[in-house]
Amino acid sequence: MNIGIIVAMTKELNLLLPLMDNRTTRTVGGTEVHTGTIHGHNVALMECGIGKVNAAIGAVTLIDAFHPDLVINTGVAAGAGENVSVMDAIVATGVAHHDFWCIGEDWGRVPGCPRIFETRTYAGEVDAPNVKRGLIASGDMFITSREQVDTIRGHYPDVMAVDMESAAIAQACHVRGVPFFCMRVISDTPWCHHDNSSQYEDFWEAAPRQSFDLIRTMLERI
Repeated sequence: MNIGIIVAMTKELNLLLPLMDNRTTRTVGGTEVHTGTIHGHNVALMECGIGKVNAAIGAVTLIDAFHPDLVINTGVAAGAGENVSVMDAIVATGVAHHDFWCIGEDWGRVPGCPRIFETRTYAGEVDAPNVKRGLIASGDMFITSREQVDTIRGHYPDVMAVDMESAAIAQACHVRGVPFFCMRVISDTPWCHHDNSSQYEDFWEAAPRQSFDLIRTMLERI
C-alpha cells in the first residue's frame, strides 16, 4: 500500500522518522518529503507546518505527487473532553472545522463538504489502554483556556481533541477522494490546567515515542 503521513512540526517528524527503513529525502513543491518503507508499505512522510493553510497545501502536494491509497495525519492535540488526559491517543471517528462559518451553512460546514469529515478508525489495528476514539476539531489558534474549549463544545458537544491541521487535511482528502486516518496524542488539557502552554512544553520532555509507535503497529496490521 502507498501511504502518505503528514505532521505539522519537526518535533513530531523526529518521532516518526526512526520508524522508516530505506529512507531518502526529496523536495516537492518546496517541501521536504521523506520516502521509505514501514512494514512493507511505501511511505511518504511530510512536515507541512502549523495551521490549516499549511496543512491543506501539504496534503494536496502529497496526494498529487505520491498518489497514496491512504493519508495519515498524526501529531499532538489539546484535550477537549473531561475523560481525556495527557498521553492519551485520540483516534478520530470524524474531523471538523471549529472556526469556520459561512452564512446559510451550519457551523463548521464548508460549502460543498460535510460538516464532519469521515475517517478510517481501524478499531482492530489501533488499540491500547491509552487509545480513545472520538471527534477531533481543528482551528487556526492554540487553545489556552476552558472558555475556548467550552465555545468549541457549544458547536461540537462530543469533541475530544482540538488541533490546528486535521480538518484541512481531511477536507483535501475528501476533495481528492483519498481515505483519511487521524490520530493525535494529547499534549495538554486547557480546561483544567492554569498554564497549559507550560504543560505543552513539558509534554515533549516525556518523549512520548510509545504513542507514536501506535502508527507503526497500525501499519504492521493493515
